[in-house]
Amino acid sequence: MSELELISELRSLLTHPDPRLVLGIGDDAAVVRGRGYAVTSVDTMVDGVHFRSGQLHPETIGHRALAGALSDLAAMGVRCECRGDVQAYLALGLPTGSSEVGLKLVAGAARLADEYGVSIVGGDLTSAPALTVSFTVVGWSDDPGELVRRDGARPGELVGVTGALGAAAAGLALYEGHVPDSALDPALAGALRERHARPRPLLAAGRALVRAGVSAMLDLSDGIASDAATLARASGVRVELDLAHLPLADGVAEVAAALGEQAARFAACGGEDYELCFTAGPASREAIEAALAACPGASAAVTWVGEVLAGDPPGLRFRDAGERSEPLAGYEHSF
Repeated sequence: MSELELISELRSLLTHPDPRLVLGIGDDAAVVRGRGYAVTSVDTMVDGVHFRSGQLHPETIGHRALAGALSDLAAMGVRCECRGDVQAYLALGLPTGSSEVGLKLVAGAARLADEYGVSIVGGDLTSAPALTVSFTVVGWSDDPGELVRRDGARPGELVGVTGALGAAAAGLALYEGHVPDSALDPALAGALRERHARPRPLLAAGRALVRAGVSAMLDLSDGIASDAATLARASGVRVELDLAHLPLADGVAEVAAALGEQAARFAACGGEDYELCFTAGPASREAIEAALAACPGASAAVTWVGEVLAGDPPGLRFRDAGERSEPLAGYEHSF
């Protein structure tokens, strides 16, 4: 399929109206009517680095790529309550002969976008040596003060997480054959694979947490062992967590045992759960718990996993990790 033919096919998949869209796919640039302050994030996934095209269906890859980008907006508490609140732009690099893969990938992303009221309004298409999916997502805010950043944690606050951890890493271990599916109940193995393949961006939960008074927040894309350290350094504080308090997804203990690892350590270092990690003053604890409990589509109730302390240098410590030559850490790209 030629480039122009493929663009025409892609355009037919992305026809849902957006009240802010003035000019969409088909011209040199999209035109969107703004509102106040743009909140923008870019997330890129590359075959062989962030996923394996031989393991995941193209529609799943599209879902996964958009979900990862939207999770960054969730961590800022961006409003996403109706169509027009968030726009997405897709830059897609396709190897030769993979136009059908591109169409299925965009269809998967479009389904997730429709579910969340997100509009895919433009982007770019190019040939590439490896399948590359890059989403730029833009949310809007009337007041930047209503957003939450990762540098707002203060000594004396609590550290919480949504949902359960380790499922995506456990699912990846199953996909890559490091642990056989037969080691788990079939339904449990399927659920872990699904958590790796099709994460859910917690946009509603992020918004609810901001309203309930969290002071700092980020999404857990690289594992809490790395991401909580990032939050600590950004805020100039010490964060102390307890491995024993980390909420583990069902099946993580079994997968970790099959790998010869301790379950909480495995979950702490596993990435792509896309849960939210945040800090808040003790006075906000009940309001946060109530907000998440009432939030439609949110993860399970919050788990309080540690506290924020003053300290120099800033960083993260697991109080019950024991003596190790290397600190616990999640995923980090090497260049």
